[in-house]
Amino acid sequence: METEQSWSFDALQIEQAQRFNKTLARLPRFRIRNRVTPMLIQTLLRAGQLASSLKPARHGLAIEERLLPTIDARPVKVRIIRPPRPPKGLVLDFHGGGWVIGNAQMNDDLNIALVQACDVAVVSVDYRLAVSTPLQGLLDDCLAATRSVLGDGLPEFADLPVIVVGESAGGHLAAATLLQLKQWPALLKRVCGTLLYYGVFDLTGTPSVRDAGPDTLVLDGPGMVEAFRRLTPGLDDAQRRQSWLSPLYGDLAGLPPALMFVGELDPLRDDTVLLAERWGEVAAVELRRLPASPHGFIHFPTPMADRALVHSREWIVRLLAAQVAADPAG
Repeated sequence: METEQSWSFDALQIEQAQRFNKTLARLPRFRIRNRVTPMLIQTLLRAGQLASSLKPARHGLAIEERLLPTIDARPVKVRIIRPPRPPKGLVLDFHGGGWVIGNAQMNDDLNIALVQACDVAVVSVDYRLAVSTPLQGLLDDCLAATRSVLGDGLPEFADLPVIVVGESAGGHLAAATLLQLKQWPALLKRVCGTLLYYGVFDLTGTPSVRDAGPDTLVLDGPGMVEAFRRLTPGLDDAQRRQSWLSPLYGDLAGLPPALMFVGELDPLRDDTVLLAERWGEVAAVELRRLPASPHGFIHFPTPMADRALVHSREWIVRLLAAQVAADPAG
């Protein structure tokens, strides 16, 4: 069952979000029009991460980058952050970045907070990017890494319940991976929950994408449909609606409970709302829509973002506690 719960925010909190939106309005919108710009952004990202690569260790957390053994696929690199005590669960993280930028390290701040607040370990998947790899390659990486994590690729976490987390393009990869994972029911059973932030679930463009105005914040609203087409060359819209590309059209039966967030100012708003409606037909789904919030809001310094992240961590803690209650011996 899907439940949409409204949060009340006072005038000051909304004003703070709107003030930050004015800053965003002066910045360029993210768009995918060629390979050069994403490659430049990726280079700058990696350069900026050099000084913070050991941030988890400075918080007393163990970090490791490892190549996961996979079945019938290339090894996939992951970044692992462990708590100082035995974890109660495992978070499998798929980073965002429009499929063309980003890496497993970019979510360190969010993942460190998860480790500290929820007593979990986090495995972030460093999948290939679409500047040099077809989208199928990214999906293959994510599925291969997931099968390895849920199988015997990380034996130290073999008995832990798993929560899948995805943001933006990572939300797309997370949902698509779970649908493919239905081919291995024993592995899917280990996944006890899914946390999705403003993902892309229809590569033909939902109504809020197609109707996005030129004043869209963060994302280039008018160019998003064309970006989806560049991501899936040679396909028509009917082919883009195949469930392995557009999870919105998949058979969601058997998927775990989910928590989903999206901002009211996000052109991808309908992706989350429509997926929550369909997912809620087969499992418990909680949908949170945040007023005055654009795409990517969990990275912005607003009270709404802070509240969403706190709620996400509390949801994970409750989910893991329910797993223990259901199977104390596990």
